[in-house]
Amino acid sequence: MNDLYIGMMSGTSLDGVDAVLVRFDEAGRPELLADHALPYPAEIKADVLALQPRGHDELHRSETLANSLADIYAQTVGELLAKSGLQADAIRAIACHGQTIRHAPQDGYTIQLGNMSRLAELSGIDVIADFRSRDVAAGGHGAPLVPAFQQSVFASPDEKRVILNIGGISNLARLHRGQPAIGFDCGPGNMLMDAWCLRHTGQPFDKDGSWAAGGNIHAPLLAAMLAEPYLQQPPPKSTGRDLFDDAWLAAKLAAQQSMPTAQDVQATLLAFSARCIADAILAHCPDNQAVYVCGGGARNSALLAQIARLLDGQRVLPIETLGMPAQLIEAIAFAWLGWRFVHRQPGNLPAVTGAQGSRILGVLHPR
Repeated sequence: MNDLYIGMMSGTSLDGVDAVLVRFDEAGRPELLADHALPYPAEIKADVLALQPRGHDELHRSETLANSLADIYAQTVGELLAKSGLQADAIRAIACHGQTIRHAPQDGYTIQLGNMSRLAELSGIDVIADFRSRDVAAGGHGAPLVPAFQQSVFASPDEKRVILNIGGISNLARLHRGQPAIGFDCGPGNMLMDAWCLRHTGQPFDKDGSWAAGGNIHAPLLAAMLAEPYLQQPPPKSTGRDLFDDAWLAAKLAAQQSMPTAQDVQATLLAFSARCIADAILAHCPDNQAVYVCGGGARNSALLAQIARLLDGQRVLPIETLGMPAQLIEAIAFAWLGWRFVHRQPGNLPAVTGAQGSRILGVLHPR
């Protein structure tokens, strides 16, 4: 059986889709062969954001968006194959996360959009998708799923380590020898900072955290944000735009007696993301020695510096130190979940998601 897979991830940052071509050996160890990224057009990002809250004509809007996403995913696959010099029949399967528009495990569902039958039709490749729903059906959160992959490739017999992913939402996996792996969503990563930066500077993100670094932390606003009950909940837990959205931030700002400047808000949002992460590690990963960072936030030097200060004594390092590119961990992880599905092996960690047991994750859409 051909064990070449394409993994595709489009996360809460809404910057686009990352795709990787991965070969797996018999034990499921990945070898990254190629990667490709395709940014979302502005209208796609706007349509995704418009579907986050409940609204008019949701069914039609979600289905037409699912078709548009499938077209973008198919274009990404085609360009990745062209870059790799391969034909579609060389690929065992595409493992596609889809685009989350609603995550409500407390109500028994999670929705990742993308017309995967259309993607199979356009690509000529089997597509495996909808990885989260089976875990939710088993009583879990359906998230985070990446810690299972991280445990398989990054666990160390010598070092107590945390793998930290800073995407739109930040999440961690605790990999300590002799202890069960745990993982959960810490809180916002880049999401609130990116949205605020775009609104006030026109830039999609604050490069290196330089704008935030020039501002002052507004202590009352930071205290109000840190009072969010989600942050005190014990894991397993997961979150997203359903909680930490523009309306959430607007409510915190409206309650302030003195209004901070836009730059000071950015500084405070960066401090908030750093505290969410550091507080989670200190509370749930005692005696941790090193934190390896992946995701888009790994490029925000000001954010990483604040996390390192809060974790006094722990090493904070890029995931590249362990031999994988920071921006592609999640896409590789979903390729791995596709490999697990094909080989009928479970893809979740019940201790992480809260599911009643291990489950094979995914739904097949044959080419």
